[in-house]
Amino acid sequence: MRESVQSLLSELHEAGRRFDAAQDDRLDRLRNLEPESGALINLLVRALGAHDVLELGTSNGVSTVWLAEALAATGGRLVSVELDAGRSRAAGKNLERAGLDGVVELRTGDAADALRDSPDDAWDVVFLDAERPHYPGYWPDLARVIRPGGLIAADNAISHADQMQPFRDIAEADPRTTTALDATGAGVLLVLLR
Repeated sequence: MRESVQSLLSELHEAGRRFDAAQDDRLDRLRNLEPESGALINLLVRALGAHDVLELGTSNGVSTVWLAEALAATGGRLVSVELDAGRSRAAGKNLERAGLDGVVELRTGDAADALRDSPDDAWDVVFLDAERPHYPGYWPDLARVIRPGGLIAADNAISHADQMQPFRDIAEADPRTTTALDATGAGVLLVLLR
């Protein structure tokens, strides 16, 4: 990873940590991906040689930069969906600063709509970092839009285990999947679709 991108990610992590500490309402927080989890999803995208990645929950673009940096190496593209237009604009600025804006299409919209509108087998990787209670409802479309051998990675699988359990139960019960829980950062649930 270029030193300038690593430096930007460190800056954004620290600024996000300070910002979130001053917010009483969790919905006002940026809730940025931890650096360890960012490194994990970057590595997974590279290891899979992923070309088509969907991110659900952009926030201000920290996880987006991690994903885009890996996709710049694989020659891929990222579509990142965020409900809040202001956060999506902030992500765009951070991607420009990283020199990765050409790898990413930012969309303002609902995660469920983005999944429903995706063609079958459209994505090599889907990274979930949105509102966890909605994930079980996403499952039919997630299973449809992931290519065989594709990966779903869901953040906060340990820090919010109670909220993630219904989604985890659905994913683990599907005979087409292999799952693993990685304890990196806030915990990342990995779901490989066969």
